[in-house]
Amino acid sequence: MAVKRYVIEREIPNIGATSEQDLSGAAGTSNDALAKLAPRVQWEHSYVTADKTFCVYLAEGEDAIREHAELSGFPASVITEVKTVLDPTSER
Repeated sequence: MAVKRYVIEREIPNIGATSEQDLSGAAGTSNDALAKLAPRVQWEHSYVTADKTFCVYLAEGEDAIREHAELSGFPASVITEVKTVLDPTSER
């Protein structure tokens, strides 16, 4: 099965005020869950805002992302498949 790219919106109140040490611990928790699911799901990176994170993942499907959410304890409030990537180099 081909992997797809997803953006996962996680509603986590006050996440933006979380210390760097606690965010590092959260990354470790996520990595532990990912190790159990490899190679079905891979975390690329996340954006942290005041009350949400927006995480970019590669996965074989939404079920793998939901499994990661369950194992890690982090909510997957909205899962959106990315159809294409548009950036400044997309202009021809």
